[in-house]
This record gives sequence, structure tokens and C-alpha cells, in this order.
Amino acid sequence: MEGTLKLSQQQFARKVVEKFGLVGSNPRLIPMSSGTVLRGEGSPLNVQEHRFGEVVGSLLYLAVGTRPDLSFSVGVLSRYMSKPTIDHWNATKGVLRYLAGTVDTCIMYTKRSETRGLHGYCDSDFASCVDTRRSTTGFVFLMSGGAVSWSSRLQPTVATSTAGAEYMSGASAVKEALWFRHLSRVLKLNVPSVPIKCDNHAALKMINNPITSARAKHIDVQHHFIRERAARGEVLFQYVKSVDMVADTLTKALPLPQFNKCKYEMGLR
Repeated sequence: MEGTLKLSQQQFARKVVEKFGLVGSNPRLIPMSSGTVLRGEGSPLNVQEHRFGEVVGSLLYLAVGTRPDLSFSVGVLSRYMSKPTIDHWNATKGVLRYLAGTVDTCIMYTKRSETRGLHGYCDSDFASCVDTRRSTTGFVFLMSGGAVSWSSRLQPTVATSTAGAEYMSGASAVKEALWFRHLSRVLKLNVPSVPIKCDNHAALKMINNPITSARAKHIDVQHHFIRERAARGEVLFQYVKSVDMVADTLTKALPLPQFNKCKYEMGLR
């Protein structure tokens, strides 16, 4: 299709599936089932027999390169690299089965996209890690109909509320937006205020209204620069309904319909 750019790692994905013996296996429609909870405790895995670290490392390479749909599940598995259990291995095989059925998936960009300009989404899943009670931050930035940057990782400190977790997620997204603004100047592109969409009203009020600072005094100071950047107009936070939150798939395992919707919005085809 004219005016279309596709990025993929098809050959590497096929090699991963072949290397770990998943060719011809029953493919999964999602990498991790909704409601999956992994813990640090459990029956230890024989890492000599099952190459857990090697599998997760290969999946991580895909997740960072062109497969944001793998980011959350691989991020969860990577937390247990030092002491994997049988449950972790079973979850890993599930991700491999999903990969086996989606080796041809790519990110597609098109100049005819209705949303050509840079814009982002940020989200969090409050206290999602059962071992540390830390929340998961997820953000994705899109341009010309496809994802250009994404992240799914545990927050550095424990948030005491959903609003606090969303606020810290927004701070991570702002850092990425500022990097894009710097890159745009180097490339002599015009990137004004970067729109970032959030689905939490309380977090948006903390960002846009300094009067509410007392509610956020427990949040680490390093995250409060988000207000300054918003006040300068370098980023513009906007509300979006939870059902339209594209970064949702970067913070939790979703049911198939919502997972597919997020994939499509990120330009994965």
C-alpha cells in the first residue's frame, strides 16, 4: 500500500518459536489470560532443563523492538528471572504459544492516518504486584497510526492510591514526551505541546491544579515536575474513557476483545 511503512521482526520471531519447540503448537489468542496472578513463591523450576532466562530474554527483545503486545506479559515474567517457578514456566509457554500464532504481526504506519501527530496514553494498575504491592506503569506514544514508543514496568515506589499511581505513570510519560520534543528539534520537526491521555480524573486534577498539592504530598518529589511541564504547555493532559485507554494492555492482562482493540490502536496488524 502506497504511503505505508511496516516494521516487524518476523524472522526472529519464527526462530524463537522453532528454537523452543513450539512449531505446530495450538496458538493462543492472548499472551496471558486475564486475571493471571504470578507470585515469587512456588515449586522451583529446573533451569538446567528449562531455559527460562533464555526464553524471557528472547521475548524481551521482541517486546522492546516491535511487539508492544508482549510488553506486559514479558515484563511480569522478567521479575522472576533469579528464582523462576513451574508456574512462571507455564506462563512463559503460554506467551510462546501466542507468539507462534502471531509471528507475522507488524507495526504499520501510514501517512493517511487521521492521527499523524505525536500523542500518547498513560495508565497504571494499582498495587498489581502481589509480592511488593508496587503498581505497574504503562504508556505508549503513537504517530501516523502506529506505536513509536512504549513501556510497561513496575513503579519505583509503592503508591498509596489509584490517583497516586496514575500520577506517577503520567510523570513517566512526560519524560518520554520531553525526549521526543528534543528529538524533534534535532530533526527540525514541529512538535508543539504533546497530548497525553489519562483515564483518572483525580490524577488530572493533581496535574493541572496546584491547589490540590496537599493530596499529593506523600508522592516522591521526583514526580512533581509533571506539573511544571504541563504549566509550560510542553505537554497537554486530556481525559479519555477507560474503554478507550490504549495503554491498558501495558498494565494488565486483558480479555480478548479489549486486548485486540488496544493492539489495533497501536497499529499492530
